[in-house]
Amino acid sequence: MTEKNAHAEEPLSSSKRRREAPAAVILTPAAEARIAELMAEAPDDAIGVKLSTPRRGCSGLAYSVDYVSEEDSFDEKIETPGGIFYIDGGSVLYLVGSTMDWQEDDFTAGFVFENPNATGACGCGESFMV
Repeated sequence: MTEKNAHAEEPLSSSKRRREAPAAVILTPAAEARIAELMAEAPDDAIGVKLSTPRRGCSGLAYSVDYVSEEDSFDEKIETPGGIFYIDGGSVLYLVGSTMDWQEDDFTAGFVFENPNATGACGCGESFMV
């Protein structure tokens, strides 16, 4: 064996695995429970719910949660106890480090986002900018 071959890197064994990256969005227990409720009422072709950030509103981007019927390889996939939660691949950069919660009171109910990437929001809270 030559000196050059003696220092060659060994292939990764099954005991050496890459550490899983944390999810881009943290779901609170209330958000996970709401996802489970949505999936219990989902159309037959739904495989999960998906968070995206379409361009709309006076600040530029909005949060949208919708049923999804097919998986996109670019989407982030988070398995929750009540169903699969997807994050749109094109939206991940706007959402990294965010927390998604479900809140209800006497007058409103909806997902609420704490997004450290947002630099501003419109007055009504329907859209945000990064």
